[in-house]
Amino acid sequence: MKRMMALAALATAGALMLSACGTQGTSGNQTSSGGSSQPASTAAGQDITLWLAGGDTPDTLRDYLKTTYNSTTGGTLTIEEQSWSDLVSKLTTALPDPNNTPDVVEVGNTQSPTFTNVGAFADISDMYAELGGDKLLQSFVEVGKVDGKNYTLPYYFGSRYMFYRKDVWKAAGVEVPTTLDEFNSAVATLAEKNPDNIKNFSGFFIGGQDWRNGISWIFANGGDLAKYENGQWVSTLSDANTIKGLQQLQEIWKVASNAPSTAKDESPWLYINDNDSVTDENGKVTEKTSFNAATIMAPGWAHWSIGDLVKGDDGKEVRQWNDDKFGVFVLPGNDGKPAPVFAGGSNIGISAASQKQEGARALLKIIFSAEYQQMLGENGLGPANSDYTSSLGDDEFAKALIESASNSKLTPAAPGWATVEGSMKLEEFFGKVSEGGDIASLAKEYDDVLTPMLNGS
Repeated sequence: MKRMMALAALATAGALMLSACGTQGTSGNQTSSGGSSQPASTAAGQDITLWLAGGDTPDTLRDYLKTTYNSTTGGTLTIEEQSWSDLVSKLTTALPDPNNTPDVVEVGNTQSPTFTNVGAFADISDMYAELGGDKLLQSFVEVGKVDGKNYTLPYYFGSRYMFYRKDVWKAAGVEVPTTLDEFNSAVATLAEKNPDNIKNFSGFFIGGQDWRNGISWIFANGGDLAKYENGQWVSTLSDANTIKGLQQLQEIWKVASNAPSTAKDESPWLYINDNDSVTDENGKVTEKTSFNAATIMAPGWAHWSIGDLVKGDDGKEVRQWNDDKFGVFVLPGNDGKPAPVFAGGSNIGISAASQKQEGARALLKIIFSAEYQQMLGENGLGPANSDYTSSLGDDEFAKALIESASNSKLTPAAPGWATVEGSMKLEEFFGKVSEGGDIASLAKEYDDVLTPMLNGS
């Protein structure tokens, strides 16, 4: 799942607010006081459009949605895929326009607050219990709320955990850790011992600008990136608990990681695989790897990119997981429970400007149905409803995904969060920390920069 990429800043959020704020909390109830009480015929014949972000929803699921929507309502569902790179700008333009808005929209979980806070989505609070209620992933539910009302709900989740080289850990005599302190010590020992004397070797490869993985140390120590107080969002990099986590992370960069200070969270599996390349059927090299890391942290889907090179049935080289060489474990917290990691995934909502509210509601009922939720899990996407997480299977990847997600956490539900991500200020801040900068003074400096952004200034 490619839900961790940086988002473009919302350059025209003000225009969206002016267009949409008057509709918040009303559009979802234009024809009814409750979605669950509506007869099926109210959506009959409504042709609607669903925007999906990226290619993570496979064709099998898309076909199911189209077929089931048609058989349920008699209407046609058109699915349009939007790229993550320009989703924010497209939504900003399309959502307020009744003539061009998609009816139902997948949106990144970190994008959701920016749009819910300006009234871009319809109030679906009356459907909350019917669509799963408290069995839905609550951290995602929270970022889709405004003033206690539900505007978007979780579509699917992913989570981050550790991938490690069993052979390297064994050669160094290091055991899988059960607490965060043990992890920090273990990766330092791995880097020091460097069993095969590999150049630029990392006990744990984490890029200097990789805040999406790095914030786990902040969360695990009781810190956060921001909090809401006295009517506004405030950046909390200077909080004592946040600084404690940053100090631990800075020590890892000093003694355990040789990742560049400019590296982000892109393709860390390249450093854990053996030194070889993947070629296509024409002989073109499509991937180069350079093994120099004993441990990486990545979303669960990364396991498809980790392993030994083998020839597939079509003659192409593919990665095949090797249980003797590779393993996974969940990053432990200070209390031995899973550390809070940044959860990836998407939310889904109905455009407040849609003129086909009942058709859109009918589609949500299909998406949150038992059958579709199970189909998500069968295709490696964490179902929104906890009743169906067993559909992910019971292999080590499913177990790690479920366990790491059990204590996962999202970025602050601030209206300006998309602007914060788009500014790249977090990458800048973490990069300076990784280079050994004074954490307290850097935290104060960036708190002053980020607080206005968080509030849309």
